Amino acid sequence: MRISELATMVGVSTRTVRHYHHLGLLPEPERLANGYREYRLRDAVALARVRRLAELGLSLDEVRDVLADDQGRELREMLLELYADLAREQAAIAARRARLAALLAEADLHPDSTVSPDMAEVLRGLPTGSSAFAQLDRELLTLAATTSDPEGGAGFAELLRPLTEPEAYARGHALIARLDELADADPGDPLVAVVARDLADHLPDEMVSVMLASLEDARNGQWLEELLRELPAAQGEVFRLLVTQLKERG
Repeated sequence: MRISELATMVGVSTRTVRHYHHLGLLPEPERLANGYREYRLRDAVALARVRRLAELGLSLDEVRDVLADDQGRELREMLLELYADLAREQAAIAARRARLAALLAEADLHPDSTVSPDMAEVLRGLPTGSSAFAQLDRELLTLAATTSDPEGGAGFAELLRPLTEPEAYARGHALIARLDELADADPGDPLVAVVARDLADHLPDEMVSVMLASLEDARNGQWLEELLRELPAAQGEVFRLLVTQLKERG
């Protein structure tokens, strides 16, 4: 039979057959005097074997290794690895579906609701406000949580958790209001230094350590400069003084 007939019998394209020839997965039959390949039933059997192995999820390189192992030991090892991979994928899909179900159950769904469950819980317990500063603060927190690896993201959420305690919450809410009052102030306003000191006192020691370490990080150390570009002058001065005080405290 011709290549088109072979391909139709096994359910692949002629291009696939030629590709398998090129990779050495399917031996090429001898050509007849007219230049055409003449395929036999054993070629269809070999092609069907390659197709079945590929449909199981093996790469073509893995298929080649399996076909080279007459005893099937290579196949067993590869199928065990493939089985384990699929189990991990299945578990990951189940976790994603559970996360999506939890998000869909939220009444006030927002793009930032898609942070990790730990971080979402912490954000719900932090002070909020209608000011531009409050919005920027939450956006920066979600950015920090997103750019961390899963373990680091969970650790970051734990750093923020003390700020959700009732007394800390009240202090944080008051600090946001005082920062709002400085939105149009002069950087030399005496209240700037007072707010910076009170904000430094508000931050837990563990968070201070992480903030100071991040300033030395080659990848993320520019966060202070970027933050100052986003804030009004007086608020920016608060954070400049804050970092100075934290370094002295650290």
